[in-house]
Amino acid sequence: MTASLTPPHRSLDSRSKDHRELERAGLLPLPAPPPQPRPLDLVAAEGQLQVHTASYRGSFSGVLSQAVRSAGLGSRVLIAQFLKGGVDQGLSGRVQICGGLTWLRPNVPACLESPDHPGASEAVTEIWQRCREHLAEGDLDHLVLDEVGLAVGLGYLQENDVVEALQQRPASMDVIITGPSIPSPVMEMADQVTELRRGF
Repeated sequence: MTASLTPPHRSLDSRSKDHRELERAGLLPLPAPPPQPRPLDLVAAEGQLQVHTASYRGSFSGVLSQAVRSAGLGSRVLIAQFLKGGVDQGLSGRVQICGGLTWLRPNVPACLESPDHPGASEAVTEIWQRCREHLAEGDLDHLVLDEVGLAVGLGYLQENDVVEALQQRPASMDVIITGPSIPSPVMEMADQVTELRRGF
């Protein structure tokens, strides 16, 4: 064990003496360390309501590629296509892609283009109810609602029900709506609106 002959705390006079000796020797004392920067204030993720619309049915493909990319990076994604049928889906026939992407379509024998398809109302409502559950629970990162505006226009969904569910969506969830005939209240609450136009 080694004993120190110097006191553990030097007086202010001895420190001042050290500074004077350094100055006489032409040396400067080390500068005081800079103040520590403030820690970053982390903010919670903030989702957006996005609308991708066009006068024709063609605004879905770009959103699809974005959704697949997000799922591949680990996001939880649900795509709901309300008027696409013919593939024997429904809730029990949902498709899983990239691990985190779920794809839903109504269990109808063909794509819906008019309001009078037998059984279509129940099938579309079933898909919408699942979407409403996710909007209420906030357990997704991205929710894609394809042709929900046309589903409203054809009478399969009620506009006020869709608007109310979107107003109560979690702050952290991105909701992307695609297709023509977007209800005006949805357009007004959207954070971002992308309109596709034909190049002719």
